[in-house]
Parts: sequence; C-alpha cells; structure tokens
Amino acid sequence: MRTREQALQSQIIRLKRRVVALNQLSDRYSSIRLAYFLVGMLVGYAAFRWGGAWWGGGVTVLLIGGFILLVRGHQRVKRSLSRHRLWITIQADQLARIRRDWGRLRQAPATLPSEDHPFGSDLDLVGTRSLHQLLNTAASRGGSEHLRDWLLSASSDQEAIRERQALVRELSPLTLFRTKLRLHSALVSPRANKPWEGGPLLKWLAAAEHSGRSLRASLLLLGGLSVLNIALFTLSRLALLPNVWLISTLLYVALYYAKLRQLAPAFWEALDLEKELERFRAGFRYLETQRYGRNRRLAILVQPFINPQQRPSLYIKGILRVMTALGVRTNPFLWIIFNALFPWDLYFCHRLNYYKARLARLLPRWLKVWYELEALCSLANFAYLNPECVFPQLVPPSDHRERIVFQARGLGHPLIPAKNRICNDFTLNRLGEIALITGSNMAGKSTFLRTIGINLALAYAGGPVNAAALHTSSFRLYTCIKISDSVTDGLSYFYAEVRRLKRLLSALEGDEGYPLFFLIDEIFKGTNNRERLVGSRSYLRELVRCQGLGIIATHDLELVKLADELPQIKNFHFREEIIAAQMRFDYLLRLGPCPTTNALEIMRLAGLPLDDRDQPT
Repeated sequence: MRTREQALQSQIIRLKRRVVALNQLSDRYSSIRLAYFLVGMLVGYAAFRWGGAWWGGGVTVLLIGGFILLVRGHQRVKRSLSRHRLWITIQADQLARIRRDWGRLRQAPATLPSEDHPFGSDLDLVGTRSLHQLLNTAASRGGSEHLRDWLLSASSDQEAIRERQALVRELSPLTLFRTKLRLHSALVSPRANKPWEGGPLLKWLAAAEHSGRSLRASLLLLGGLSVLNIALFTLSRLALLPNVWLISTLLYVALYYAKLRQLAPAFWEALDLEKELERFRAGFRYLETQRYGRNRRLAILVQPFINPQQRPSLYIKGILRVMTALGVRTNPFLWIIFNALFPWDLYFCHRLNYYKARLARLLPRWLKVWYELEALCSLANFAYLNPECVFPQLVPPSDHRERIVFQARGLGHPLIPAKNRICNDFTLNRLGEIALITGSNMAGKSTFLRTIGINLALAYAGGPVNAAALHTSSFRLYTCIKISDSVTDGLSYFYAEVRRLKRLLSALEGDEGYPLFFLIDEIFKGTNNRERLVGSRSYLRELVRCQGLGIIATHDLELVKLADELPQIKNFHFREEIIAAQMRFDYLLRLGPCPTTNALEIMRLAGLPLDDRDQPT
C-alpha cells in the first residue's frame, strides 16, 4: 500500500507541474490574442485604406481565419487544463481512500436502509464514514446506487458473485482505463462534485415513439402539397396552366403554419436534448473506441457500446446532424426559403422523433451498463488501493447441513486505517454453533462483530475482503447491534430490542435456501441483570437448535457457563492490561471466557467516586 501511496503522490506532483505549464501557456495565448486583435485591426485598416476593398476584404478574411485558429488553440489548452485539474482531484481522492481521510472523501449519494433491513443499519455500509463512501468512485447517481444495492443485497447467489469477482479482477490492474472512465463520467455532470442523473433524460424520451407517429401523416400531406406546388408553379410558368399554384401554396402555408406552432416547444426541447447528449458523447465514445484485448468479460459487459448497429455514436451523430439542419431557424431568410419549398422543419422534427424513439429503447441499456461498470470499477479500485485484501473463496452450497464454512485468517476492518488495524483469525464450521465473546469495555467486541459483517457484505458484493484468506459458505446475514428507541412510535429501547431479536428467530425459522449468520451485541441489555440472564440463556438455547450460526458479544460473564451445558457454544474473549495507570488493548481474539473486567477501573481513571464498601469481594 505504501508503494501505491508514493506513486499517487508522485503523480500528483507531476500533474501540478503540468497545470502550472498549461496555465502559463493559457496566459500566453491570452496575450497573443489581444496583441493579434490590436495589430489585426491596424493591418485591416491599412489594407482597406491603401489597398482598396479587394485587398482589405482578403486581408480581413485571412486575419479572421488566423484569429479563429488562435481561439481554437486556446480552447484546447483550457480543456486540457480542466482535465488535468480534475485528474489531480481524482488522484487526491485516491490518497484519501488509502489513508481513510474521511474529511476529504465526497459523501456518496445513497438512500439509507430502513430499520427493518436485516443488517444495513448496523454495519456502517451506507452513509457518512461508511464502506459505501470508501468504495464509491461513481460520478453518476445510478452507479452509486448500483454499488449500494450490492452491499445491501440479502442474496448470496454464488454464480452472480463469482461473475462480479471475475470482472473486478479484470478491472483492478486497468488503472488508466478506470481513471479515464471516471474522468469522462465526471465531465458529464453539469455541476462539479455533484452526481449526474440519467433519469430525467429517460423520462423525457419516454413518449418519443408516439410523437413520431403523429408527424408522419402531416409530413406526407405537406410533402405532397410541396411537390404539387412546384409542379403547378412549373406548369404555370410554361403557360400550360393558370396560376392555380397560388391556391395550393396558400393551403400549404396555412397548414404548415398551424403545424409549426405545435412544433415550436419541441424544437427548444430538442436543443436541451442536444446539450444533454453532447455531455454523454465523450464518455460513450471512450467505451466504444477502447481495445479490450484479453479482458473477455469486460468486452461482453460493454457489448452495447461496441456493437456496430447499436453503438451510441451512430444515434448521437444522427441527432446532432438533425439539430444542425434545424439550426436554419437562426437565419430567417434561409428558413423561409427552405420551408417554402419543402416542409423542412417538419421533416427534421420527424427524423428527430425517429432517433428519440430509438434512444428511448437503447439509452436505458447503455446507462445500465455504465452504472454497473462504475460500480465494478469502485470495487476494482478498492482492490487496487488495498493489495493486502484478497478475494474470498466461496464454498459450493452442496449440503449446508454437512458443509458449513466460515474460515477467516488475518481478518480486519476495512474502514480502519491500516496502521491502526488489528487482524484476527476466526472459524465457525457447524450449524447451531455460537461464538460467545466476552471482554471489557472498549476491548473490541463490537468492532469484531462489525468486522465479520462488513467483510461478508463486501464478499457477497463481489469485492475483495480485508483478510489474508477467507473461505465462506453462502449465508443470509442478520444483525442486532445498533438498537434505538423510538419516541414517535412509542417504543422503548428494550421493546425495540425484543422485536429485533424476534425477527431474527423468524428469519432462522424461514427456509430461504441459505443458513443464517447472525451477529448480536449485548443481548437484552435494556433490562435488569436477573431478567437479562434468564432471557439470554433461554434465547441462546433456542439459537443452537435453529438453522444458523453466529456470534454474540456480551458483558455478562454468567453466560459463559452455557458452554458447559451446550457444546455448540464456544467462548472467546478480548482482554486489556493496565500499565502505568493506563489501559492498553491489543484487540486480539483469544479462546475462553474473559478473565478480567475494567468498568470500575474506567470509573476510577475518570475520577468518579467509588466506595470500597460497595466493591465486589
């Protein structure tokens, strides 16, 4: 990872030097343009003054041509400058992802999961300082939501997971491809640092096919009238017919004028469509023109962009050509002549509807591929920036009763910076098996539960996990970690916890093809000690009989005695040491019940009063 960080820092330095050089070049262009304009004015005046109209006109045309070339050159420099600045922003964002510098990471736009979600509210998957924020490099809202849905998916379909893993593996080393795709995607957004959305454009295109039909009849009628007008006018000029063409022309003008009044709003909407498609054009073209070589799965994914009959550039070019033809409206003289001879605007509006109708069918597919590719690139980027992470090995679901596997080696929490991250080994291999984790306050119990859950969510999304190795079966995941009361619903903390634990039992009883992996933090902590112990023991006895397995973290040391009664329960613990009046935690998971407690020591170190008469003997 240090190598990745150093490479990014070096690249940012090079890009900043390039930006300085481009800024200087842009300033020179500005000075040259000003000087050229002033000198050109003098030269043009002199040419007209002493050379006459022909010399003056010729010199002026040459001067204007030279100025246009200067402007275009300056625009290229400005575009390059804009891209280099955006590239620096992207690389700085990469550094923030490596360092887990949350203040510099853009908040990923995503809808938070509901409280009824089996695990979404407990594992920091979505929201501020979440896995989604760490992973998400998508510039579109659709790509961001795609990634969110994968992380929150309650399904662990191994075929879909393996396909995603294969695509992420292909994309991980393609750093330039991913960076350029991200660059082009960011340029689509009309607002900096804001995700772009394709939904409004899709809605606008929805009625295109119907509008295309409504113009066909009018076009045939007015096209026929325009041919008739020309024929009658020709015959009248040859003295073969009287001037009856005046009547047909008046009819043509009246009908055409009525139709043009209906088309006026569509014309301005078409201008908006042109601007929207122009923003998408560079990104779509980037996918069209790439050489995918041995990246077979990636080539299959982007097939809609490289299919010669359906590639976006064909339709975007067609629309832009139509809009160029409709641009005649800006010249009233030409517009009158063209539309008097032929229903020019009506024909090209009809052609525009033709392209719109096809875009309405094809654009959803292009955007879906784009969104999926952005989500895959987010996972691939995480794999690239975190080379210590590995892809999990999924155990085939042959018979869950005989082969349940969760074997992790060097498992760590991906949201914790590498320098602070402690990794542990952990294994569960039987249905009904429960790991009961005890330990002092702040020793790492809750973090370990989230470490298991967040890595399973990452594994089932198709990404690499923060581990040296992970072999896992397919599980449904259910958590009971962050419980909160509800004033508006009239729920106490304890009742909210009871409801959550009851839903967990219902999920265990359901037959959905995969066993349940549950994570529970501080069972029944919303009631008194005696009733908590009675309820916890009964609940654990029920859990070992169900079709699931999992981990329960607790402060209640009385529960560890259940391991003597129920062989499915294994005791683990975290511990601490007190050195020089300070508590030290190593966050390492150990076998057996916790031999120490630290609540009173924390109170003492905080300066709270403690009476020796009340302390346990």
